[in-house]
Amino acid sequence: MASGTVGIIEIGSTGIRLLIANVSADGSFELLETAGRQSMLGRDAFTSRQISREAMNQTISILRGFREILKAYGLEPAQVHLVATSALREAENRDTFVDRVAMRTGFRIEIIEDIEESHYLYLAVQHALGEDAAYFAKSNTLMMEVGGGTTELMLLRRGRIVSAHSLNLGTVRVEEQVKAAAATTSYLSRILADSIRTVCGNLEEELPLSRVRNFIVLGTDARFAARIIGQHGRSQYRVVTKAAFVEFVDHLQALSIDEITATYHLPYSEAEAVIPGLIIISLFLERTAAEELIVPSVSIREGILLTLAGGKDQQVAAELHRQVVASAVNLGRRYRFDEKHASWVSQAALFLFDRLQDTHGLSPRDRLLLEVSAQLHDIGSFIRSSSHHKHSEYIVKNSEIFGLQRQELVVIANIVRYHRKGGPSAAHINYASLVHEDRVLVLKLASLLRVADALDKSHTQRLQLVDLQIRDENLVLITDAEYDLSLERLSLRAKSDLFEDVFGQKVIIL
Repeated sequence: MASGTVGIIEIGSTGIRLLIANVSADGSFELLETAGRQSMLGRDAFTSRQISREAMNQTISILRGFREILKAYGLEPAQVHLVATSALREAENRDTFVDRVAMRTGFRIEIIEDIEESHYLYLAVQHALGEDAAYFAKSNTLMMEVGGGTTELMLLRRGRIVSAHSLNLGTVRVEEQVKAAAATTSYLSRILADSIRTVCGNLEEELPLSRVRNFIVLGTDARFAARIIGQHGRSQYRVVTKAAFVEFVDHLQALSIDEITATYHLPYSEAEAVIPGLIIISLFLERTAAEELIVPSVSIREGILLTLAGGKDQQVAAELHRQVVASAVNLGRRYRFDEKHASWVSQAALFLFDRLQDTHGLSPRDRLLLEVSAQLHDIGSFIRSSSHHKHSEYIVKNSEIFGLQRQELVVIANIVRYHRKGGPSAAHINYASLVHEDRVLVLKLASLLRVADALDKSHTQRLQLVDLQIRDENLVLITDAEYDLSLERLSLRAKSDLFEDVFGQKVIIL
């Protein structure tokens, strides 16, 4: 848990923003200063996929200015958490950009994945909603942020994550397309409507938007609208009625960019982007049953701050754990997995993990990776039962699970790959490409998963583990079974070899 003064910088598509906060030992924090400067990074990345020399120099100049602000609080660049989002993810010369920034400013940039953005946004929203979060969890929710390059979208069924998506639909990207076509505002509405119709069609299997009653929106454009036409909710969010929002968007579309700038005192670049952003929001809104928009006054930076501060109390940490597992289960359902078997294997694997803590020495985060792996180990059967472990590996590696970083998904993909058949090999590219620590983690967790899976060979969940004992060089599993365990013993004989290799114990079932 961090304490003291913390600095966070976000390099976004349209701006570079700074947050400085004082963090207490209990994880609470007080904002000390915020600052922001406009940036042209997104316009470069989304048109040419290259960050221009001009944009690099502009970024370096802005960061040098922030460096002076941070010095006043006793913070050096090496102490600051600096993240970049979609613009740098898409730039082909991002490595050159990151190196030049480091050489000229001392700041080290971390380019985060889109699913990690969703994780931070979720944390920030939960913090902003406070006690009201429990109220919103009673109904289905669409949570979204419209950025310059992407729209981050999360669907929650009664408070549980159904899916998280990053759409290549952002204000700068759309604005550049319209400029290239020399198109009108009505054309803009049509192309956005077509894009969102396709997106919503794909979302219907996950959660029909007509059943969504809570509409939570983040981002500069939403905050602008909420400031003009919103009503106060709690201290960290405002409420905008659906009717007022639709009327406001229609009003803005009738104005020129110069008129928007003059009327609402917006910088010209923000005025250009506000209409695409609000149209995207309204097109999603009209497909839901929501009667109002909830607009929190937070961003990804507050989510990062909560993570750095350790401000996630046990209740919030437990909720995040549930959301990760819920996202994994919904991925399994999409591929029609055997949910009862997956749930049983998950419980058995966690039983082994908890009882063998002194043996494996792994962390709570590793326990979560095992739980997700157990839920998804048979997901590849959707493609083909034969070699389904390899298909499972492919699906997991190329999917998104809320709350998990890309490298963690690669680890999980390897674990499910080795839940049956042969164990890890240096000849397997995906395994060999892991760092040493992750290869060891895969060995340990895959060995636990193989034992758990072997105990439900029949997929009938007919036994329960009640105890575990280590006797000499044997791991003895004691069950509640009062019938012949020949099938389970036969299955264990074939699948416990990796456990014996890793932990040096033979597995026996009683």
